[in-house]
This record gives sequence, C-alpha cells and structure tokens, in this order.
Amino acid sequence: MVRNTIRNLVGTAAIILAVTAHPAAAQQPVFNCAERSKVVESLGTHYSETLQAVGLINQAAILEVFVSESGTWTMLVTNLSGHSCVVFAGEGWETLAIVPGLKTELPAFGQTR
Repeated sequence: MVRNTIRNLVGTAAIILAVTAHPAAAQQPVFNCAERSKVVESLGTHYSETLQAVGLINQAAILEVFVSESGTWTMLVTNLSGHSCVVFAGEGWETLAIVPGLKTELPAFGQTR
C-alpha cells in the first residue's frame, strides 16, 4: 500500500515537472510534451535513441527509457491517450548486465570499472 502510494506520488510529480518545466532553462531547445509518436521519432532522428526499458508508474501512465549507443538517454512519461512528456534526459548511460543469482556491485559514483 505504501509502495503504491509512493509510486503514484512520484509519477504525479514527474508529470507535473514535465508539464511545468521551462524550456528556456535548458541548454538546448527541448520539447516537453507531444504525441508519443512525434516524441519517439524526434528522439530517433536527433539523438539516435531507441526504447530500452519500460516500467508501469500506475494504471494511467508508463515510464519509458530511450538510450543511444553514444550514451545519451531520455525518460518519458506516457499516458493512456498516447501523450508523452520528457521528464529527464542526460548523457553517460551505462547498461549493466544482470545475471540471476549473481551479486552485482556498482562502481562508486564518478569511478569507472
């Protein structure tokens, strides 16, 4: 119950952040929200990002992670009507291999393996 409440609050906060974020604050022009197909097309065209992960936020929205081979990444929140908002974007994405039963340790922040 508490976990679902926290998940719903985080999802709601992410959507509010995406809708109210001011594009002038970014270093590059950024679109915040649009039809999902247009956002996905733009991520592929401009950043060579493809869908790498999906997670259910709640019954009305999903979180999608798009990543490029160069390490740029974008997180979208998409609702049931197909409207997507960019909530986070960055560089330096690293995919970790997860093997069932193997204890995986992450490197300390700022250190490479």
